[in-house]
Amino acid sequence: MDTATLPDLFRYDDLALQGLTRHGLDRLIEAGEFERVAPGLFIRSGLADDTTAAWIAIAAKKPDATLCLLTALSLHELTDEIPARSDIAIPRGTQPVTIHHAPIAWHRFDTDTFRIGRGEHALPGGRSIGLYTAERTLIDLFRLRHTWGSDLAHGALKRWLRGHGNNSPGTLLALAESFPKARPAIQQALEVLL
Repeated sequence: MDTATLPDLFRYDDLALQGLTRHGLDRLIEAGEFERVAPGLFIRSGLADDTTAAWIAIAAKKPDATLCLLTALSLHELTDEIPARSDIAIPRGTQPVTIHHAPIAWHRFDTDTFRIGRGEHALPGGRSIGLYTAERTLIDLFRLRHTWGSDLAHGALKRWLRGHGNNSPGTLLALAESFPKARPAIQQALEVLL
């Protein structure tokens, strides 16, 4: 079989559509041409590193999944810390998916505020996964500072303020209105830093 005609990512349910049998899929996996990244989900080997492959799998199985906290902070270049795992938010009441090859920390966020500050992060093959904006990430760090530590939140806020000139404390505070437990801490930190 010419594997070049196969998509880079497909589900187990799509085998017949791709002209594959279970045995044929097993041969592709044994040959190292495809790998299982999640139950029932397969990706072309070498398409992405383990972390990115996990993000592709998560986005395929959980379209609401959103990169958050330290992972988002790193993508927005607001920390020097290298995440040891991917922080992924899902709406409270939903279940995470099993992912192979990459450590994932699942976080359940309130469904009423889940979409606030949510954008997209591009992935290979024209795919994308949710990514919270820098402002939403700062709010989450202040909101969860009892878990993440206030030093991380304050350090990220300092970097954000020194950012590319587009960062407005007023915009951050306006977004924080939807998160009443975080807003006072953010306002106090801004008063000290400005």
